[in-house]
Amino acid sequence: MDYKDLSLVIPVYNEVENLRPLTAEITAALADQTLDYEVIFVDDGSSDGSFELIQQLHREDGRIGAVRFRRNFGQTAGFAAGFNHAQGRVIVTLDADRQNDPADIPALLAKMNEGDGYDVVNGWRVHRQDPFLLKKLPSKIANRLIARSTGVGLNDRGCSLRAFRAEVVHELHLYGEMHRFIPEMVHFAGFSMAEVPVNHRPRVAGDSKYGLSRTFRVILDLITVLFLRRYGDRPMQIFGQLGIISGVLGTILGGFLAGSKVWAGIIGGMAAFHATEIGERPLLLLAVLLVILGVQFMVMGLIAEMNVRTYYETQNKPVYYIREVIQ
Repeated sequence: MDYKDLSLVIPVYNEVENLRPLTAEITAALADQTLDYEVIFVDDGSSDGSFELIQQLHREDGRIGAVRFRRNFGQTAGFAAGFNHAQGRVIVTLDADRQNDPADIPALLAKMNEGDGYDVVNGWRVHRQDPFLLKKLPSKIANRLIARSTGVGLNDRGCSLRAFRAEVVHELHLYGEMHRFIPEMVHFAGFSMAEVPVNHRPRVAGDSKYGLSRTFRVILDLITVLFLRRYGDRPMQIFGQLGIISGVLGTILGGFLAGSKVWAGIIGGMAAFHATEIGERPLLLLAVLLVILGVQFMVMGLIAEMNVRTYYETQNKPVYYIREVIQ
């Protein structure tokens, strides 16, 4: 494979009005850079003529290429497809709506080569040009929640403008809507990250594809990321802990009820023993429920352990990430 210096990966969904101006801005931003680069537009099932325009742009400039989906699969799939087809040693992602400024790309590349170098450089939209209630406020809340939960202290993990070294994207396995948690996956794999302020512009054409409803999806995805990060290769540790806690609590409650009945018989005789009813008490039902849940959690943990072993062993997937080998 003939590697290029830089690949730009841009998911596109009904952005026909923005593609030509965006292409012109990319050309202008990289004009002073001695880089052999390519632009990969990933058409995510557009129906407004976006792909036809991309074809025309390709005829005008051979550095522009495209991947076209059969239907709309979402932004995560767009990034994944772009990564799989990119030939650059460095890969930069950005949105097609022109809110990300291509003029910031040289700053990301410069930061990547600063000092000992960084594997990933994230854009930080310091002055974000979006509605406060619908986008900025939920984003701030999500950033703080995710930072505290994962320990990855970025100011803006929702910015699509990022630069990656090629070896990073080869380790990213994107599915669902996990593009929102790329920094967490990068951090988990042990790659180094930096963050630089970037320009953010108001949308001037087309319609936004995201709304307030994605906040709830982010919370659900966060739970998935936290689970995979902490227990993805050892699920028995979480299910086993829950099973032990539940089983022990149920046993204690059951023992307490049984002991109270026996104690009543000791101090009051057989009449008191028979008079002490525990079978109809809600506490007994809770004790039985907790014991059953404890067994179920343990069984779930064992099944999850078998699935994890199948996942890693049948596909020869490593449970580690190597930075360097000296021989």
